[in-house]
Amino acid sequence: MQGRPVPDSVFKTRVRDESVPGPNPYRWQDVSTDELFKGRRVVVFSLPGAFTPTCSNKQCPAFDLAYAEMRALGIDEVYCISVNDAFVMHNWAKSLGLKNVKLIPDGSGHFTRRIGMLVNKDHLGFGYRSWRYAMVVDDGVVEKWFEEPGINDAGSDDDPYGETDPGRVLDYLKRAPQRLAA
Repeated sequence: MQGRPVPDSVFKTRVRDESVPGPNPYRWQDVSTDELFKGRRVVVFSLPGAFTPTCSNKQCPAFDLAYAEMRALGIDEVYCISVNDAFVMHNWAKSLGLKNVKLIPDGSGHFTRRIGMLVNKDHLGFGYRSWRYAMVVDDGVVEKWFEEPGINDAGSDDDPYGETDPGRVLDYLKRAPQRLAA
């Protein structure tokens, strides 16, 4: 995966817009991979789903806490991508009290499928979800790839979390050359 461009995709997001009347002042906005990655060095992590135990209690909050240190090491942004819709991702971010990490909804799993991490978790009632991975992306190209071992579809309840911990990403960033400001 390292050295390959991230797959072209469009994410269906919701953005706050005060011109929208009513109690839900949000509008749909398509966001492309170019908008997220072009000309930037970012950390991306993906997880099986919003409101799930490991994702909610460990991974997402840990990346939020590591955000400032990642920024100090030359990272422009930190994104969490999950195969959940924009409404779920918005409410999950609110429930976690996230301050820094930007949640990106991949509701239909198109990006996740194209990057090779879509797994079938029907046996758990989840449907298709993402396997847990993280990556450092520099100007749309995967610089460093982290993946949990044992990628699997139906039949296993394994949900490892260790390789994609923000501490491992930080260790890499501390050793990697930082991109010079453009």
